[in-house]
Amino acid sequence: MRKTEDKYDFRAFGLAIKAARMKQGLTREQVGAKIEIDPRYLTNIENKGQHPSLQVFYDLVTLLMCLLMKFSCRPVTK
Repeated sequence: MRKTEDKYDFRAFGLAIKAARMKQGLTREQVGAKIEIDPRYLTNIENKGQHPSLQVFYDLVTLLMCLLMKFSCRPVTK
């Protein structure tokens, strides 16, 4: 039987993404269009700490140029 694992709490990540997005003057709709996600998905990540997929996590970090976990990020180009 699989043991219960602690899951990372993404609420702090969501708040950081929201602050970075707002600082850059971007709407959820604009960010969603740039990384090809529904703005409601971004809302849930920002406000509820929903776990993003690895690709969405990467796209958000690189698009908003956040320095998370001491990684330098390049802008997303799609």
